[in-house]
Amino acid sequence: MKQNANHLREKLVLASGSPRRAEILERAGWPYEIIVAGIDETLLPNEEAAAYVQRLARSKAEKVASGLDHGLVLGADTTVVVDDQILGQPLDEADARRMLDLLNAKWHEVLTGVALVRVGGETRVGYETTRVRFAEMSDEEIDWYTGTGEPFGKAGAYGIQGKASLFIEEIEGDYFNIMGLPIRLVYELSVL
Repeated sequence: MKQNANHLREKLVLASGSPRRAEILERAGWPYEIIVAGIDETLLPNEEAAAYVQRLARSKAEKVASGLDHGLVLGADTTVVVDDQILGQPLDEADARRMLDLLNAKWHEVLTGVALVRVGGETRVGYETTRVRFAEMSDEEIDWYTGTGEPFGKAGAYGIQGKASLFIEEIEGDYFNIMGLPIRLVYELSVL
């Protein structure tokens, strides 16, 4: 879909404290400011991953938008799904190891929900799915990676843009989605 790029000059309000999301916006040349939305991120009973990430993205964007007079607010949330299990951010080192054991030598999906809320206007919500395959990792490699501290604050306990790149064999889909912000989807949804 071809679009007029004039809307890229409008500053977004990013409803997230994620440095990776901010970096992606910056690299794309999209002006932004950050207002973090603290929301309850508890998974609802029987909630599917796509519904979960879209609900959280929308909740973040709407919460920030409710405190503004005008603007375009971007909310996003990322999760990882492996063997029908939804993996959020690890709680501690043992949880990070558990997640990495689940991902070891397997394909998994990374889903990111995106919501754009025009204050006083329209809301658009969508999500992106990317498939990722981890190489086989030894216990020593998992211990090493966990010990770097990188798994914390990241869905599925890894950051593809960092040291975990050593263990990624294959990707099907949007790389930026794995980092936490499918920028093309944001662009497509941004014409409000």
